[in-house]
Amino acid sequence: MLRPGPEHECLHASPSRRAASGADDRGHILTLVSPSRRPSPPVTIGLDIGTTSVKAIAVDEDGTVLARARVPHALHTPTPGAFEHDIDRAWRADVLEALEQVSRGLDIAAVNVGAMIPSLGAVDGTGRAVGPGLLYGDHRGDRSPGTPAWEALRRASAGGDPAAEFGDWGELVAFLRWHARNTPGAAGFWPAQAVANHALTGRAAIDSTTATCALPLFNWTGWDADLAAELGVSTAALPDIVPGVRPIGRVRDGLAGAGAPVGGGTIDALGEQIVAGADEPGDVLVICGGTLITWAVAAQEAAVPGLWTVPHTVPGTFLVGGPSNAGGLFIDHVTRWLGGDAGDAPAHLPDDLPIWLPYLRGERTPLQRPDLQASMHDASLHHGAEHVRVAAFEATGFVVRRHLELAAPFGVRPRRIVATGGGVRSRVWMQCLADVTGLPVDVVAVPEGAALGSAFIARCSAGLESSLTDARRWARTSHRVEPDATRRDGTDRRYRRFLALSDAAVERLTDSPGIRSAGPPP
Repeated sequence: MLRPGPEHECLHASPSRRAASGADDRGHILTLVSPSRRPSPPVTIGLDIGTTSVKAIAVDEDGTVLARARVPHALHTPTPGAFEHDIDRAWRADVLEALEQVSRGLDIAAVNVGAMIPSLGAVDGTGRAVGPGLLYGDHRGDRSPGTPAWEALRRASAGGDPAAEFGDWGELVAFLRWHARNTPGAAGFWPAQAVANHALTGRAAIDSTTATCALPLFNWTGWDADLAAELGVSTAALPDIVPGVRPIGRVRDGLAGAGAPVGGGTIDALGEQIVAGADEPGDVLVICGGTLITWAVAAQEAAVPGLWTVPHTVPGTFLVGGPSNAGGLFIDHVTRWLGGDAGDAPAHLPDDLPIWLPYLRGERTPLQRPDLQASMHDASLHHGAEHVRVAAFEATGFVVRRHLELAAPFGVRPRRIVATGGGVRSRVWMQCLADVTGLPVDVVAVPEGAALGSAFIARCSAGLESSLTDARRWARTSHRVEPDATRRDGTDRRYRRFLALSDAAVERLTDSPGIRSAGPPP
């Protein structure tokens, strides 16, 4: 399906000190950054509201990170299928705290906030929460045939098939309908970016790229008043929409960076993309965050069943792939079940592993099945915690490989992977990604890619840059991970088993064939 495209705590050390890091008693990540030279203005700050934390970095004009922060927050699952944030904490207080920590001692030229999509919360007239912040995959985003949200989407598609016209777009529409009926006293219904922007500037606004996740409520010019009314709200309760990278206002007095222009925001994946350096056909961007996202760069538009196609920021190229639930949230759950740390793994990876179906919250691309469940297969008595943990990392590689194989008949020819996101800190994850796909993995130097990209967008909002494509100059590689040829036979065998198990799981739920891969890319 063709998708629309784009138009914690940190202390600053003196230059004589080396960088160090740690955590305080609240779990905030502390980082001391010692630049080799005094930062020259302008410095911009990019923030990223993620599923489990807010990340912030202060960056100079060359893309050098001067300070970084990570403020963790809870992910709430009060009932099966629920997936929530505390709005006042995760979308407001943590943003202000992260901004405060990375701003110390710096002259801030601009600020921008990115976040995961979709999200939606109900707030009062002061921007404070009166309901939960609903996140992607929450059951209240259900728009399956026969649901009220599906009926609204069907009418918006002039009586056609909402699934054919909007695909899995429409989740935010379902969120809005639920909030309108369950938080009737709410003054506003805002995504995470709007809550953060209101906290920073006093104005609830989002950028037009973020607004695309609200299709068809967003009709490319503004909010659709008729659809909003059908859902039970006025467009006055929705945030302002600003085009592209235009600023929405300035940081309020009394806050760190007061007076600095604030951009309208962005989508986290776009922030990752523009600074990753995966810009040529044959490049594959893999975002190893709470969500696993695979984007293969293609020279032509490709309508691949089960996958998304979006325009790349580089003119004339496209991104083919999409998001999967087989990311950091899955890895973290397995790690908690087993105890220990996600980084605990043997120096030499075992080649006799069980097989995970990593569907703790259903699956997005390419299966599009929110009702799938996680399971582990082919376990033996000799398998221990290390085997189970490595198998979880390997399963994420299986998902990436499946995306690439589905795209191969449509002209996608992968040559290398560019890996970004917090997961790049895991040696095992990167090695499994290389081994399963058979591709070299170039690991980015700045794991907080969404925040880094947001900092570049802040430069655009301040008039310091003229094009998002110029963000490529900030792309830096830390190191390359080559596939281990000795593991190829084993990973191929387990991958074929993974495909069979996944398709069988889909068939049991639907009595229809699962998506079949077209074979390995040439």
